[in-house]
Amino acid sequence: MNDTATIEQPAAPAENDGWEWCFLEIMGHRSHWGRSREEERFGAKMIRIDVPNHGDPANGWTTHYYGGASIFSYSLTDEVTVMKRNKPYEPPSRLRLPAPAEDDDLPFDDGGPYNEGEG
Repeated sequence: MNDTATIEQPAAPAENDGWEWCFLEIMGHRSHWGRSREEERFGAKMIRIDVPNHGDPANGWTTHYYGGASIFSYSLTDEVTVMKRNKPYEPPSRLRLPAPAEDDDLPFDDGGPYNEGEG
C-alpha cells in the first residue's frame, strides 16, 4: 500500500510548528530529505514531508503525504544536511578546453592520400 500525494507550494515562513528535519524512505524505492510532521488527512494520520525545491526554500517547497504503512525508515537530521542533499547536481569542473582553431596550415597536413580533396 503506497498512499501518496504531491503538492507544489510557495516558500513558507520559517516557523517551527512541529516540524522535524528528516530523511524519509518509503516502501516502493522512494526517499525524501526535508522537513516533516504528522497531520490528519481524510480521517487518518499521515506524514507530511516538505522538500525544498533545488535545495533552497526561497524556490518553494514540494509537499508529499504518506500513510503510516508506507514508511520504511525515518531518520532525524539537521537543516544544513537537508538543503545540501536537495541541491541540483553540479559537475566537478566548469572549465573546458577551447575548441581547436580551424587552420588550413596544419602541421600534420603533408598532402598524403588521406587528405580531403585529393584522390
